[in-house]
Amino acid sequence: MKQLIACCGIDCEFCDARIATVNNDNELREKTAQQWSVTYNAPQITAETINCTGCRSESAKFIYCNACEIRSCVATKGFNTCGECKELDTCPTLGAVLPHIPGGKENLLS
Repeated sequence: MKQLIACCGIDCEFCDARIATVNNDNELREKTAQQWSVTYNAPQITAETINCTGCRSESAKFIYCNACEIRSCVATKGFNTCGECKELDTCPTLGAVLPHIPGGKENLLS
């Protein structure tokens, strides 16, 4: 499995937050913050909070990663991602998120 697949199946390689961080692109941070604050009805998302090198990396995380139920569950169970869990198809927490992640389940199973 690629290291840049997040616990929930997001491919961080193509995530604007990670791309903006890796390239130190403040314009992309601003654009991403504006989009996400509207999409997720979260005005607290600002360009300053767009700083991430990937969910499973040891470096910077997006501000919400520390509160992510999925990431916490994966860590508690000692998994890399939800793809290792026998409850993958029945988990209500992942089930609420997975439909919004293009290719997410495939990423978890690869």
